Amino acid sequence: MFKADVVIVGSGVSALNCALNLPRDMDILIVTKDTAERNDSFLAQGGICVLKDENDYDSFFEDTMKAGHYKNNPESVDIMITHSRDVINDLIAWGVEFERDENGNLEYTREGAHSTERILFHADITGKAITSTLLDRARELDNVKIIEHFTMIDIIARDNVCLGIIGVDKDGRLEAVKANCTVFATGGIGGLYKDSTNYRHLTGDAQAICIEHGIELLDMDYVQIHPTAFYSKEYGRRFLISESCRGEGALLKNSKMERFVQELLPRDVVANAIFAEMEKEGSEHVWLDLTPIGEEEIKSHFPNIYEKCLKHGYDITREPIPITPAQHYFMGGIKVDMQSKTTMDNLYAVGETACNGVHGANRLASNSLLEAIVFAKRAAKEIADKYGYYANNATKKGAGMDFDKETAKEKYKDLEALKEKYKKLVLDEIEKERRNRE
Repeated sequence: MFKADVVIVGSGVSALNCALNLPRDMDILIVTKDTAERNDSFLAQGGICVLKDENDYDSFFEDTMKAGHYKNNPESVDIMITHSRDVINDLIAWGVEFERDENGNLEYTREGAHSTERILFHADITGKAITSTLLDRARELDNVKIIEHFTMIDIIARDNVCLGIIGVDKDGRLEAVKANCTVFATGGIGGLYKDSTNYRHLTGDAQAICIEHGIELLDMDYVQIHPTAFYSKEYGRRFLISESCRGEGALLKNSKMERFVQELLPRDVVANAIFAEMEKEGSEHVWLDLTPIGEEEIKSHFPNIYEKCLKHGYDITREPIPITPAQHYFMGGIKVDMQSKTTMDNLYAVGETACNGVHGANRLASNSLLEAIVFAKRAAKEIADKYGYYANNATKKGAGMDFDKETAKEKYKDLEALKEKYKKLVLDEIEKERRNRE
């Protein structure tokens, strides 16, 4: 059995920022399903939004609400925007390097549905730049331990109080983790879909566990389709072609090399236009032409995309590439309040796995990293402020419990069957929510 003051499930930006903002005298355990680097935060390309100045507030707020079809929680949106500069300063202090102009000032780019340039970036690997830096800082801390290849399969709970988790280690052994506070940061649900830009091992485990334990979920049918993923007949994760390509001038074209949509409309609008064009032409993809951006800008701003496409036989400085929409982001998830607390005591959820309503029905580009970092920091602050209460809560509810025996439950005997059950639970919940909304 493992013991920790706080156990964090996941290793993306929300998990790491939560850990880094918790007190240094807390014993923190981070467990993650794969290696610490194999999470969707590392894959984020375009950038991270920030409020440029006070004059940008109304525009930033409206852009976010409009992209979300005004289904957003306005309080969440306000919190994200007003705290954006603070967390960007945190990231820079941790050592994250964003692109700067010749005078050393931060450089901004624009993506679809943004009315102005407000996105900070690091080439086309912004997620990797941020997450790898936070991971380095977390690994430097004596109070943080990271266990890789550890799959959470359940929580330990009594009377609506979370007392820890049950997981499977890299050798297939069941292990209990006793913790006074638990944080879910398990990422998206792309592994449930045939075409997704997510890692395949991200299958909505936390949401399924919440369903099993009566923890409230929210907006489970809000699943975002990204318009531009590199088309391939091969099975597996789809390589994302960043929306910032269109922000810098890339054009969408059909088989006749004719434009058929305004490229900077919200993602769902663009994706639906692509689906309609594919159906009209009887094609499995359309084309994205990056040549208007210019060779020099492509190679400096989008080096990762350039190299990846080149390996597939496409030189994006000279020819268009085949793209198709793919599942990309999950706006719904575990219902949380403005401090990221779930409806179960001693349990928080942050990042893509949580839903505080900030994104509404369709996430605005480059708000994902920002939202994850802002609300993870808020979770850490509340956990620290209320830790005495949570520790006392866990002691009372855990009295007399044999945590090692928690791993011996009948439902853990067939782990493959349990994993399939969890996948079905999540997909059924998404479909049920969709039908209820019709």
